[in-house]
Amino acid sequence: MKDVILVIGSSGQIGTELVLELRKIYGNNNVVASDIRASSIEILDSGPFETLDVLDEKKLRAIVIKYKITQVYLLAALLSAKAEKDIELAWKLNVRSHSNILELAKERLIKKIFWPSSIAVFGSKTPKENTPQYTIMEPNTVYGISKLAGERWNEYYHDKFGVDVRSLRYPGLIGWMSEAGGGTTDYAVNIFHEALKTKKYCCFLKKNTKLPMMYMKDAIRATIDIMEAPSEKIKIRSSYNLAGISFTPNEIAKEIKKYIKDFEISYKPDFRQKIADSWPQSINDQNAQCDWGWKLNYNLQKITKDMLSNLKKKYQYNY
Repeated sequence: MKDVILVIGSSGQIGTELVLELRKIYGNNNVVASDIRASSIEILDSGPFETLDVLDEKKLRAIVIKYKITQVYLLAALLSAKAEKDIELAWKLNVRSHSNILELAKERLIKKIFWPSSIAVFGSKTPKENTPQYTIMEPNTVYGISKLAGERWNEYYHDKFGVDVRSLRYPGLIGWMSEAGGGTTDYAVNIFHEALKTKKYCCFLKKNTKLPMMYMKDAIRATIDIMEAPSEKIKIRSSYNLAGISFTPNEIAKEIKKYIKDFEISYKPDFRQKIADSWPQSINDQNAQCDWGWKLNYNLQKITKDMLSNLKKKYQYNY
């Protein structure tokens, strides 16, 4: 039987690109996009779309049955910065949605789940450099707490009920196809837009704040790779560390200036600085490399060139 995939959160930063890539692989009609708000025209025109509030368990169940869904990618979440401003919604959306999907898998209505975790599961007591897979995890943000709880539920449902759930701890993600989604690493997306539009950017983090980042093309590839890997190769059922590259706002600004000579960056740290300070500066993802063959493609130079090139075409910007 051919897999039919449901992507929940198809209007978000990851979902926008993931749906299109999955449709290339599985066929347009075998990938159902869904979100509480409309997705991009490209997604709406290329395959099925369902308006879905993932907290509505009855409608979720009905969609799974209607399309005979076999795989679910659950991307709906309130990210770090927004979650701090709406604790109750973040807890409901980030935890209850996960529970709804795990229960459907427990009932064998779906066969496989992808659920994203984050470097936000780590905390101020976690080693900052080369953060290992197994380490102290004491997050102090709503987002991080919800993701750590989710990791534990992943492992529990796999061990107790045989649910095939797979997960990655995403670093900050950079992509050009959609806007950033309200996270602490959003500056690394916004800076490209502002560099092209105004040649100026005011960053909400300090200039030397080093954080792990990843280009969206790498993140999408990692997501699909872990889902397509044989089950026996997935040895960690909580969530895998996923390393990208680590850089600071100052370093990305220098790369942009190679293309936009008169670009200027200034700094006005806000509440997100405290969140960033609690996160790792670099990640060790040896387990992902060894277990299912993960390998990074994009460094800062390639990211900068690709972002500027694609945004220039999309918005008709001039350097």
